[in-house]
Amino acid sequence: MFTGIIQAVGRITHLEARGGDVRLRIRTGKLDLADVRLGDSIAVNGVCLTAVDLPGDGFAADVSRETLSLTTLGDLVPGSPVNLEKALTLATRLGGHLVSGHVDGVGRVADRRDDARSVRLTIEAPAALARYIVHKGSICVDGTSLTVNAVSGARFDLNIVPHTLEETVTGGYAPGTRVNLEVDLVARYLERLLLGERAAEPGAEASGVTMELLARAGFLG
Repeated sequence: MFTGIIQAVGRITHLEARGGDVRLRIRTGKLDLADVRLGDSIAVNGVCLTAVDLPGDGFAADVSRETLSLTTLGDLVPGSPVNLEKALTLATRLGGHLVSGHVDGVGRVADRRDDARSVRLTIEAPAALARYIVHKGSICVDGTSLTVNAVSGARFDLNIVPHTLEETVTGGYAPGTRVNLEVDLVARYLERLLLGERAAEPGAEASGVTMELLARAGFLG
């Protein structure tokens, strides 16, 4: 688990193809690796990866074909900046929100505009994720915990303050940039719980939460 509070921006130094998978080597910059051991989890642009080598100035991690196809990690090249966060501990301050490091889909930056000293971003999410994105709710974008400022269909707005622009990869976003999205865990679990016995039926998730379902669950009079 993670908090969505980025601890450092690292850089990809090498990508090594290994039988269809890829081994990433990442220089971690100011990220403190003193307490990191082989097998520990580190989120890279919001994707939970396992450290398989610790050369001293960074770490290496294997990325499966599925992860490459379902996230933006397949877009990385040597020199690409990446958001980094070590897994939380019981003593970690939860300054963002609970993040699993399991990407739900890839979105696209639709617009970027200045808003005083901040930057306003509009991101278009995959249609299947739209129902989990709510005004003033939390969403994780490339591993960064952010607050949704407005929602219109599958598009949502974010206000990025100067500190976040400087300390994460968000400052480099431009229209067309692809980003990893992880929706709020609570929303996903709540939807599943509301399905009740229907959760055991194949394809039940596809129908989502409907007025009929809410009525059967006692949420409507």
